[in-house]
Amino acid sequence: MGTIMVSSKFSFSYFSTRRISATNVPKIQVTKISTPRLPNRSLVAELDYLNNYISTTTTHAKEDSYYSNNTTNSSTAPSISTPNSVEVVKLHLIMEIVADRMEMHKNIGAQRDNWNRLLMTSVNMMTLSAATMIGLAAVSSSGSPIVALKVSSTILYMAATGLLVVINKIQPSQLAEEQRNAARLFKQLLRELKTRLSQGNPSENDVDEAMEKVLALDKAYPLPLLGSMLEKFPQTVEPAVWWPRQKQRCLRKEELGRKLKGKNGWDARLEDEMKRISRALRKKDMADYLRLSKEVLNFNKVLAVSGPLLTGLAALGSVYLGSVNASWSVMLGVTGGAVASVVNTLQHGGQLGMVLQMYRENSGFFKLMEESIELNINEQDPHKRENGELFEIKVALQLGRSLSELRQFAAAVSSDKENDCEEFASKLF
Repeated sequence: MGTIMVSSKFSFSYFSTRRISATNVPKIQVTKISTPRLPNRSLVAELDYLNNYISTTTTHAKEDSYYSNNTTNSSTAPSISTPNSVEVVKLHLIMEIVADRMEMHKNIGAQRDNWNRLLMTSVNMMTLSAATMIGLAAVSSSGSPIVALKVSSTILYMAATGLLVVINKIQPSQLAEEQRNAARLFKQLLRELKTRLSQGNPSENDVDEAMEKVLALDKAYPLPLLGSMLEKFPQTVEPAVWWPRQKQRCLRKEELGRKLKGKNGWDARLEDEMKRISRALRKKDMADYLRLSKEVLNFNKVLAVSGPLLTGLAALGSVYLGSVNASWSVMLGVTGGAVASVVNTLQHGGQLGMVLQMYRENSGFFKLMEESIELNINEQDPHKRENGELFEIKVALQLGRSLSELRQFAAAVSSDKENDCEEFASKLF
């Protein structure tokens, strides 16, 4: 019991001395540490500075870890190389040009379609206003109002005549159809280039072929009006051609290895079927659309001459209004303006130029199919042709038929008589 009391006194005295010694420790003077202050900036600028610093340090850390991993694994990991990188870059460059051409033709086509509508409406308003002025002048008494109406109607008729000459020369509806079709073909070429890149390993021949197609489209559908515009009233109607001269595509080694196993999908039945389809395309579909193109062209020529002629005669009648005692000047001025507005609406409202270009492009489509079929048939080596099964499917879909319908149509076309089949090859248009 005594020992316990002694130990407790000792511990109490120990903690009390520790507490007393702790209270007697001298106080430490804390000096202020001066830190450099950042220049006064806005909160947005400081946040940008911090974000840039964090992103920079993170990027450097990733690069350091990347290089450290590469140095450690350089003996085991092989270097990765991309074959034909130059051809890939060239095809990507051509794709950018094609996309730009497509957008240009699309915008210019919309602009020229607006030309057709606005100019047609303006000419009709001018001719009808002039005819109304002549009618008012004929029933009015003599004096200054008659002179004003005569002069106004003459000016309107002369302006309408000039505008009709320009409109009939350039055919805005036909120009718009050209640009629409060019935009569609450039879009199709863009899809072909994407498909070719997705297959991988492009060659220099693919680059040359893509450039030839772009230049052929530029020549077939020019953008400017002066100098390079297509002839709107040609002497002879021919199918539209927008493709370069077709030639056999050089096969790559891997394709050649696959196709040497058989006859590349071709046999005597398929060759005979393609020959009959090519004959039907030339004798029926292409010939029919060329015939329709000639009829539309002749009708458009008549209307293109009749419109300015009628407005010119109406202007002549407005000049002689009131100076002679006959009524022929009034009849010529009023009737000529009314008939001219009808002719203008029929020609440009009906878009005969667009119809003509559409028929030419349809016949060109059949001509392209015929050339493609003949190119494959005339090639003696079947391994240099397109795959027969795929080619048959492509021809069937382009004509709007199934494979069974295509074979039935080819069987209906006789090999001896060329005009015995009344059905057209295409069901699409």
